[in-house]
Amino acid sequence: MSNAPKELDVAKRAKVIEWLKTEVIDQVSRLFKALWEGSTVRVGDSLASLMMSSYILGRRLGIPYRELDDLLLEKLRKHKQEGHQLEESYKDISALEEHMRKR
Repeated sequence: MSNAPKELDVAKRAKVIEWLKTEVIDQVSRLFKALWEGSTVRVGDSLASLMMSSYILGRRLGIPYRELDDLLLEKLRKHKQEGHQLEESYKDISALEEHMRKR
């Protein structure tokens, strides 16, 4: 019986992770609907919610927010070095990297 609290905690954590996964999918769906409708307010809200859910899901999976930021910066550097199309055409990768560094 002494394992019950730990087992309940593991089950609760798994349930939260599953719920967060559905939140990510739900926000992608909301984003696509907002894009279809042309609502910039809803697009922004959906993107913000998607980012929030992604960060929290990462934390629940053991990736601290700072580490996730560092992983994102590393990915941006890699895409810049590889000549990603969004970098070559629009400098989006550099712009996001600069934004992340200034935070």
